[in-house]
Amino acid sequence: MASASASARPTTHATPASTEPAGTQATHAQPATTAPADRRDPERGAGRGGRAAGLSRWLWALPPVAVLALVFLYPLYLVVEQSFSPDEGGTSLAPYREVFASEAFREALWTTVWIAVCATIGCLVLGFVLALIIAFVPFPGGKAVAKFIDVFLSFPSFLITLALLFIYGTVGMANGVYTDVTGAASGPFDFLNTPWGVLLAEITYFTPFVMRPLLAAFSGIETAQLEVASSLGARPARIVRQVILPEALPALAAGGSLVLVMCLNEFGIVLFTGAKGVTTLPMLVYSEAILESDYPAACVVAVVNIAISVGLFGLYRALVARTGRGGEGALLKGARRAGA
Repeated sequence: MASASASARPTTHATPASTEPAGTQATHAQPATTAPADRRDPERGAGRGGRAAGLSRWLWALPPVAVLALVFLYPLYLVVEQSFSPDEGGTSLAPYREVFASEAFREALWTTVWIAVCATIGCLVLGFVLALIIAFVPFPGGKAVAKFIDVFLSFPSFLITLALLFIYGTVGMANGVYTDVTGAASGPFDFLNTPWGVLLAEITYFTPFVMRPLLAAFSGIETAQLEVASSLGARPARIVRQVILPEALPALAAGGSLVLVMCLNEFGIVLFTGAKGVTTLPMLVYSEAILESDYPAACVVAVVNIAISVGLFGLYRALVARTGRGGEGALLKGARRAGA
């Protein structure tokens, strides 16, 4: 019996010994259960890396945004704030009511709009014709003229006005030739100090701003399309109307919108022509701020001018987007219609 019990004891001790390796195996099996989490760590790292890259891009963008806000947005904010600050102090709409009720502001607004619209129409017509000749009518010096247009864009506006004064001024070349030939006391050219003189100067100065995008658009037109339309019996006027003009619409919209905004804000041409009775919005800002020292009124006029310019820019963007969608494939369709 004793030997039987003694032989049973090792058997009872063998059971814990056999359970310890099992526990040890369970302990060593834990890394296998955490392996999927380790495999997900690179994805988490990639997400953190993407967020860090996005943060670094924001940090790189902060300096130019801060400079833009300091140089442009803050002065613009001061102008808007001053427009709501009457001389009596406080904040009110009184400066706006006074300016909108004045006859000088309404006349300046009307003069600015009609001169800008007429100058834009003149630039579009003249620029389209000149660009058409330079692009499709070969003549000696055509490339030099196209390059001169790029140089002309860098000229200041008062330089063109000064040149017109030398030609059409009271003692200019045209009046001098007329008086020498006819013996008259004065010449017939005396329009530079009128709204028509301002209109002529703006058309002369801003036409290259329409020609530049038109020449770029015309350079993308394949001559094969024009030859196909011509071989099908289309006349030059019809080719221009149905083949070239649809392709030029985005460039016309871009150049016309740019010229319209620049004419609305033009100051040097009106000042140098010395046009009597021609007061535009920029001239009114100068008069109210410098001559009258009425800064709230000047800021009100400036805010109105800015609002008109921004509104026209939005219209330009919408027009270009619509023209770009509608003008897809217009060149090929125009060639087919021209030959029909």
